Amino acid sequence: MPISVRLDKEKCKGCTRCVKQCPVEAIRVRFGHAKILENKCIDCGQCVRACPQRAKKAVADPLERMDDFKHTIVLPAPALYGQFHNLDNINVVLQALLDMGFDEVFEVAAAADMISDLTARELYERAFEKPVISSACPAVVRLIRQRFPNLIPHISRHIAPVELAAKIARERAVLRTGLSDSDIGVFFVTPCPAKVTEAHNPIGLDEPVINYAVSMADVYKRLLPLMKKSDNLPELRTSGLVGVGWAVAGGESAPLKKYNAIACDGLDNVIKLLDSIEDGQLPEVDYIELSACVPGCVGGCFTVENPFAARSRIVRFTGSETANTPVDINDVHRFWRTKRIKHIPSTILDEDFGKAIQKLKQIDMLTLKLPGLDCGSCGTPGCHALAQDVILGYADESDCIFNARDSMDGTDYLPPPFRRQGTENS
Repeated sequence: MPISVRLDKEKCKGCTRCVKQCPVEAIRVRFGHAKILENKCIDCGQCVRACPQRAKKAVADPLERMDDFKHTIVLPAPALYGQFHNLDNINVVLQALLDMGFDEVFEVAAAADMISDLTARELYERAFEKPVISSACPAVVRLIRQRFPNLIPHISRHIAPVELAAKIARERAVLRTGLSDSDIGVFFVTPCPAKVTEAHNPIGLDEPVINYAVSMADVYKRLLPLMKKSDNLPELRTSGLVGVGWAVAGGESAPLKKYNAIACDGLDNVIKLLDSIEDGQLPEVDYIELSACVPGCVGGCFTVENPFAARSRIVRFTGSETANTPVDINDVHRFWRTKRIKHIPSTILDEDFGKAIQKLKQIDMLTLKLPGLDCGSCGTPGCHALAQDVILGYADESDCIFNARDSMDGTDYLPPPFRRQGTENS
């Protein structure tokens, strides 16, 4: 699957910092440059934040694609509202989006309101297998597909709020304008690269419902000169308190106070929690809200504001008066995935099961021979990852500096991250 985090080789110095920061071991450093393993990457953006050279970058779709359609709809993520200083009226942002050139706006927060309402109802009716894991963060869903396949049945059957917003907005626009579906362009203002990938390759839908996912930072720059405070702004906001709160960690689970709902943000914390759930250590939990970014979507790579300042603004909005939003959830099938989520292993040792088991044993044996320091000097995340690469033929046992120093002069040895293409071990 194509990913939305890319490497700029010209800027990369092979420092290995990204290798140590990647929570899914999707990066290797060889011959002075990092390499992102697409089959492992979940587009969390951790390497983008960690890279001191800014050699990792998150890539979104260009805003110029607006010209490809006769009618355009923009879907602002609730995290957008937290990017502006002294904003006291969400309608200011929504009107500015229309002034940018979009024909209509549909808030993702409004769709989040609907999903929150339906989730509470289904938890009351015990329609889910406990614990229910939110499907809102695509990076987390991809993590579960790779690393926690036993928890896949626990992922909520609901599509993400942005996908629901796109479906509703597109259906309404077709009926109102009389245009064909292909003439209507749906643009999502995304806070993170994982949602760019999800927009083009949805995990739970048969086909995409969003045409393009544009960077929140790019939209922010264009919105600033268009934002005007006025008492005469039309009432464009349709979202409620709950939907806007989805922008921050804890906002999604906040309305589920009658149930044992917990929220967790940051992939390292998410992985620890999923390990506990898989081990059956939290049997009393009803609902789990998980966010790859700290402190929620306001911490995504495409945001511009300090995430904690943005969180403070979102919290202020969720405590203010809001419009009354009619929520129609009678057609519940609209909220559900149309495609089953499947386990996709990040590494296939061998197509032959017997050979795969043999390689797994070799990996375990080689891991025991390595020092176990997980220093990253070999250009892999740790000793187990190096052992796996060696058995699969991607690396050599001598790439470990501690193993190599006994058989060669340490002054002549050059670790893999610092070699140049074609350089042989001394």
